[in-house]
Amino acid sequence: MFKISQKFDADVIVIGGGPAGSTVARYAAEGGLDVIVIDGRDPIGSPLQCGELVPTNEEMKRLCPDVPDVDDLYQTPDHAISRTVDKMHLVPPSGKPLVYDFEGYVLNRVAHDEFLVDLAKKSGAKYIVGKRVKIVKDNDVIIRGGGKYSAKIIVDAGGHNGPIRREYWNEKSLKIPVKFVLMDGDFGDAVELHFGSMAPGGYAWMFPKGQGANIGLGIQRNFSKKKSLNEYTEEFVSKYKGDITFTGAGSLPMSGTVKKFVKGNYMIVGDAAGMVLPSNGAGITIAMIGGRIAGQVICEHFKDGVSLNEYEKRWKKQMGKVMRNSKVSFKLGSIMFRLPDFMLNMLFNRLTKGIIWRAVTCRRMLWIV
Repeated sequence: MFKISQKFDADVIVIGGGPAGSTVARYAAEGGLDVIVIDGRDPIGSPLQCGELVPTNEEMKRLCPDVPDVDDLYQTPDHAISRTVDKMHLVPPSGKPLVYDFEGYVLNRVAHDEFLVDLAKKSGAKYIVGKRVKIVKDNDVIIRGGGKYSAKIIVDAGGHNGPIRREYWNEKSLKIPVKFVLMDGDFGDAVELHFGSMAPGGYAWMFPKGQGANIGLGIQRNFSKKKSLNEYTEEFVSKYKGDITFTGAGSLPMSGTVKKFVKGNYMIVGDAAGMVLPSNGAGITIAMIGGRIAGQVICEHFKDGVSLNEYEKRWKKQMGKVMRNSKVSFKLGSIMFRLPDFMLNMLFNRLTKGIIWRAVTCRRMLWIV
């Protein structure tokens, strides 16, 4: 471990210790930098805010073929895997699903995030929890209620309303609100994505866990016809029978990545940078890809003078094609999902099965675009 400049508390401060932030911290600390992660939660990982589904490493290699060293990046421990799945059902309003092969894990997300924190700590990163950031100014991170920390480089991994993203980036992005429950019961082995008027402009999901399921949905508010997210959620969740043990909510940025990830000594990553695939809402694994690139580039910046803008270049090389395809699919889907349910039922058939799957998995639909 070495300190580049004695006038700072650390070489790097990362705001937010979720998958993006902890991955930045892990790779920056592995490179010998002095890293501090600041997070308002204690413990990190709670409360749960997502659907908890991720692809297996082999599935990721197929979905994102330009991302190197997938097995090094994703080291999901057995205790953080609630269920392994091998089928995905895409379900139109009729309820008659199109069935696809899909290798995935439904996580215990809290355990998963705690493991990523442990990986970063083992690499040498320090964590300060239960402290919320008020504002970032120059090289200082100022804490609500008093106190501050300084670093040469500051990374915002605090979501699309993180302090740096909010203060220094004025680019707007579409945010889809989501709400979900954890429900006890046996819900089979297949992951389900539901499309139609039950989740206008978005989709609903049922992800079976080892015990119970994660069930919820996200909507575009301008499609919602004056019904609230709570109403849509209650109607969809009521289709499943079991005791609700947890209710959570959040929002996802669904416009794709912002134009710039770097401004001066500030960097943004994860949801703050729009690292969510618009066509399927995948964010955990995508944020970790961005986090690794950021952490590695920061190390090279300190050691060899590599420009921080290399972060953007490597992101585009590894994820640019997938993100572009996902944005096109989302735009087409937003048009399609304005259709009445009976027309959507007609569009989900064996002739369109391959096109729909390519859209969901962010592949280019060659015969359309």
